[in-house]
Amino acid sequence: MRIPLLLPCLAALALSPAPALAWGSEGHQVVALIARQYLKPEARRRVDAILATDQDTLTAPDMAARATWADAWRREHKDTENWHFADIELDDGDLAKACPESPMSDAPASAGPATECIVTKLEQFARELAAPATSPQERLLALKFVLHFVGDLHQPLHASDNHDRGGNCLALALGGPRTVNLHGYWDTVVVGEIDPDAQHLAKQLGKRITRQEMAAWSAGTPEDWARDSFGIAKQVVYTVQSQPGCDDSHAPIALPAGYDAQARRVAAEQLAKAGWRLAQVLNVALAPSADAGVKG
Repeated sequence: MRIPLLLPCLAALALSPAPALAWGSEGHQVVALIARQYLKPEARRRVDAILATDQDTLTAPDMAARATWADAWRREHKDTENWHFADIELDDGDLAKACPESPMSDAPASAGPATECIVTKLEQFARELAAPATSPQERLLALKFVLHFVGDLHQPLHASDNHDRGGNCLALALGGPRTVNLHGYWDTVVVGEIDPDAQHLAKQLGKRITRQEMAAWSAGTPEDWARDSFGIAKQVVYTVQSQPGCDDSHAPIALPAGYDAQARRVAAEQLAKAGWRLAQVLNVALAPSADAGVKG
């Protein structure tokens, strides 16, 4: 289970331990709000209809808030913890090792097992969302997990590891007394630096997606998306001067020159990419007869 050293805080000096949440609430909301811009009308109607049946009070009932539900759920349901990431090690790049195949089962995807990774669970829940025979209760769970896991899979540290709990062991110095671990930096600090307003950020990123990007991002599978995120982690995220493993005795590392600006560019693209791909997953599952990519 991934447990960060410190929770990033942009507005205060005091820091406190907390579970790592990919992209944080803002990032997941941004992904869902971008996706909503590109949902077919029928898919949007069905998303809203499914969510309207939800009596869960862990989050607000709208699509953007429900995209954060899986993180709230896992706080008390640790058996879903591993579903949020795939620890592809930098030194071998082996997705099969990080996500071993699970035996076929007729059980609902929400039943587990706890050892499965994000790639497997996203594929399972997407199939359930589309399958006519899925029960209403399971379809609701499938939708909420899909809303979340597509975002998770595009946070590079949810598809990579340097034997450091996905960057949770690596402390960074942000200037003055402020420190944060590498995972938390990418979860929340970078997104907040781009724009702390989820609605505004989603609108800006969504309208910038080009036709060429739509075509490119529509290709591939969750496995391909995981490998893409892993490549970004290797080429960008882990360019900080660090060694593999967890060693609490190391002093926080200063960010290299230009790292922060590059991180903002990469995170913005990953959020946009996740939003577009989430829309396509939902369009295929919930409005399969209409043309993909229609902006509603």
